[in-house]
Amino acid sequence: MRSKKNFTMGKGKWYFTIKSTPNNITMYRKTKKAAADAFTRYRRLGKEVEWLGKWDGKKFQESSSPAASA
Repeated sequence: MRSKKNFTMGKGKWYFTIKSTPNNITMYRKTKKAAADAFTRYRRLGKEVEWLGKWDGKKFQESSSPAASA
């Protein structure tokens, strides 16, 4: 049975997901730079992360992953 999201996604926010067991953790930041920095930090720690992009209310925009500097 699939669990329900307990939040609504905000327009103009940048999202990424940390893959973990048993649940994935979806996080957001208000700016692209802050989201890319956090994404890179989690990747350097060895976490499996997925870049989602900027939410526009219906779908993700600019969903290409930030350049890996690790």
